[in-house]
Amino acid sequence: MDAIEAISGRRSIRRFLPDPVAEDTIREILDIAARAPSGTNIQPWLVHVTTGAALRKLSEAVIHAAKSGERSLEYNYLPPAMKEPYMSRRRAIGYALYEKYGIARDDLPAREAAMLRNFEFFGAPVGLFFTMEREMALGAWLDCGMFMQNVIIAARARGLETCPQQAWCDFGAVVHHQLNIPQDHIILSGMALGHADSSATENGLVSERLSSAQFTTWHR
Repeated sequence: MDAIEAISGRRSIRRFLPDPVAEDTIREILDIAARAPSGTNIQPWLVHVTTGAALRKLSEAVIHAAKSGERSLEYNYLPPAMKEPYMSRRRAIGYALYEKYGIARDDLPAREAAMLRNFEFFGAPVGLFFTMEREMALGAWLDCGMFMQNVIIAARARGLETCPQQAWCDFGAVVHHQLNIPQDHIILSGMALGHADSSATENGLVSERLSSAQFTTWHR
C-alpha cells in the first residue's frame, strides 16, 4: 500500500490471529523504521522483541502482578488531573471500545478482563518493547516516537498490524526483570505485532479524529 493509505487506515488492533511472523520480516520492518529522523542523528531507540516461550512467560508474570495490584510505573504518561477536552476524548474511546466488546459500563469484572488482554498482546505472536537510556533528554522521546510510528507504517506495508501499548509501563519492574532490561534504560512502550483478526468486532473500532481546521493556526 502507499504511504497515505498506510497512515489513514491505521488503527489499534485488539485481536490478532496466532499466525507467526517471520523473524526476517521483523528485522526488515525495524531496519526500515530506523530511517526515522533523530536530533543530530543520535538514534536513541532500542528494541526488545519477544516471541514464543519468552512472550508467554512475560505475559504470565505481568498478569500476576496486575491481579495482585503490584504496579510499578515506569513514568507518568498522563497528568494526574485530566482537563477538557482531553478527558471527554479519553472517555469516548473507552466507552466505544467497551461497546464493541459488548461490556456494560458498570460490569467491572468484564472491564478488568478486557484490560488484562493487553498483557497477552491481544493474541499477537510478537511483542515489541521500545527503550532508550534513561539519561536521555526530552528530544530523544520525540526521536523514539517517530521511530515507533515508522514501525507501525512499515508493518502495514508488509500486511501486518500493530497496537502500541504503553500499559506495559504500569508494570515496568516486571518487564525489566523478565527481559533483563538494565535499570538505566527506560521502557517507553510495548507494541503488539501480527496479523489482524478481521472477524473480531473490536477491530472495527475507528476512533474519531479532529480535522486540521480544529487544531491548526495559520500565520500569514
